[in-house]
This record gives sequence, structure tokens and C-alpha cells, in this order.
Amino acid sequence: MNNSYENSFLSKSIFNTQNIVLANIGWAVLALLYFLLFSAKVPGADGIESRAEWYVIGTNIFEALAYLAASILCLRNWLSPQIVSGRNVWLLIGLGMLSYFVGGIIFGYTEIVLKDEPDVSVGDIFFVLTYLLLGAGMILAVASRRINLEKWQWLIVLAIAVFGSLLAWWISIQQETSTELLVAILNWFYVVSDVVLLIIATTLLLAFWGGRVSQSWRMIAAAAFSLYIADMWFKYAQGPNYQSGEILEVFWVFSGVLFGMGAALEYDASLRRTRRTSTRKRA
Repeated sequence: MNNSYENSFLSKSIFNTQNIVLANIGWAVLALLYFLLFSAKVPGADGIESRAEWYVIGTNIFEALAYLAASILCLRNWLSPQIVSGRNVWLLIGLGMLSYFVGGIIFGYTEIVLKDEPDVSVGDIFFVLTYLLLGAGMILAVASRRINLEKWQWLIVLAIAVFGSLLAWWISIQQETSTELLVAILNWFYVVSDVVLLIIATTLLLAFWGGRVSQSWRMIAAAAFSLYIADMWFKYAQGPNYQSGEILEVFWVFSGVLFGMGAALEYDASLRRTRRTSTRKRA
């Protein structure tokens, strides 16, 4: 009776899966339009072109709310005993989203309020935690599922791994090598982590393809791809004249949105599976 009431309530609630997915898509579209329409640099009083401060604040808001919503949806999966892919998987991913949210807030505060762009900041602690938690959660998801990929699927994983690694390496060697050991370690940590997440995402995408929760893990894989694109662009664009708000940075927003959509779709699929099981038992 409780399950029946819960399912009935969720289907009528404004926070049902369909509305959550639509809200996430709407947020991504708004973010894309915002980046496209207002990202142009304008000359200041000193003649130097820069982006308006209100625009940079807006990009931070779009990104922060996407990751905050994703963390809430992932942690909701963790609290659900019916979740198919394992509660610990979503706990780790949810904490990773929350860490990215906190890191982004600190980064935005440092850049916008303090007018500083240090090579290493407190925000990096949370970004490092994000990659560790996301990696652990996605590896746990792979480990919980028997991987029986065809040869052509393993070739796809290998091809993406090689391409992702070469691109990350090429971008890395374009940058000036830092003389500070901590900065150099962090830079390579982010590069390696992006490539590892890309490989895991590809494996997850192929492993879960056509399964009961395939839609949710397609979103998670797309989120990891988006994170890779945004991070690689950020590393490529970094330099003395770099300013936040380039169009490709919208992929950070897309990544948070896609993680949230994946969590919502997994929650819905798990409830439907529980409902079918209960119906069969009653029959």
C-alpha cells in the first residue's frame, strides 16, 4: 500500500521524472542561449576588451545550480532502497556533484569578488574530490555489472581512449610548464582524471546499452563527455589573457544537467521495476 501511494503521489507531483527532465533540458537551453548571446567581449575604458561582470556571475549561477540540483537528485537515489544500480554508486556520484558545486562557488568568489586568479586555490581541494568520487562511483557501477563487450565495442573503447589521451597530451604540451610542483601535479591530475572518466564513461555506455536502466547511464556517459570537453577547452584556453565565459564552457553546465537527468531517469526506472515486481507477486 505504501509503495502504491508513493508511486501515485510521485506521478502527480510537480517533481515527477518528466518535469525534472524537462526542467533540466530547459536549464541547459537557457544556459546555451545565455552563453551565445552575451559572451562577446566589449572594450572597457582602458581599451582592453573584456566580458561584463554580470555575465560572468550569470555563468557561475547556471553552473552552480546545475551541479547542486544534480547532487540532490543523486543523493535521492542513494536514499532509495529500490535503486537498481546500487545506492553506494549514487552516494559517490552525488558527493562528487556536491564537491563540484562547492569548488565552483569558491572559484567564482575568488575570481569575481576577490579579483584574483591563483594557479591553486581552496577550490581545487573540492575539484580533486569531485574526480576521485566520480571515478569511484562510475568504477563501482562497472564492477557491479558483468562486462561482456563484443570485440568491436572494445575497439571503440580503445579508440576513444587513444584519441582522448592524445588530445589531452597535445593540449598539455602547448601550455607553459609551471615551475611550482603542486601546480604541475594538479594539472596532470586533472588531465589524467578526465581521460580516465572518458574511458569509464564509454565502457558504461556500451555495457548498459539496451539494459533496464540504459537511458540513465547514457546520460551519465554524456555528462562525462561534456565534462571532458569543457575541461580540455579550459586547459587549452588558459593563458595571460584568459577570461571566464567562453562558449565551450557551457559544457560544464551540460555536464551537471546530464548527471541530474541520469539520476532522475534511474530513480524512475527503479520505481517502475519495483511496481512490476509487486504486481507479479500479487498476481
